[in-house]
Amino acid sequence: MNSKRTAIWIGFLGLSAALAWAPGRWFGQTQDSVETLAGQARAPVAERATDRRVTASVPGDKAAGKPSRDLFPVQRWSAAQTLATVTEQPAQHTPVAAAAPMAPMLPFQFIGRIGDRDDLQIFLQSGEKLYVVRQGDVIDDTYRLDHVSATELSLVYLPLHQPQTLSVGSAP
Repeated sequence: MNSKRTAIWIGFLGLSAALAWAPGRWFGQTQDSVETLAGQARAPVAERATDRRVTASVPGDKAAGKPSRDLFPVQRWSAAQTLATVTEQPAQHTPVAAAAPMAPMLPFQFIGRIGDRDDLQIFLQSGEKLYVVRQGDVIDDTYRLDHVSATELSLVYLPLHQPQTLSVGSAP
């Protein structure tokens, strides 16, 4: 088994050496043509365009009939894009009247009331929280209950000192 493998490797390496040693014999290339092609690959693009030995098959080229040795000629499938122009316009600054800040909508819902006129307690709900307040109490340092009437509650939004009302329905 090992002698077979050794024979295959020797044959492969011998064939590779023969192909590398004499490319012109089997492929029609000489050492001069190989060096010429290698020199052209290293030359800058501008020099290759002016060289008579290398012609590119670009549409409209005078030497388009000659065979080209450039393997990757420049091709354009669309017209060159033009850059957009920008014109600056002076910004017009119009003074905008700033809207006065407003209190948010009341987050409370009236649940009920209990007690008499002197000791009236109001039940308000905000989300999951239930508040029991009297006239003059402050709720979460944000609202204050100012006045309680039979049909509405007067609350003050403390950060802006704006009064708001909450309807509580009809009189009992």
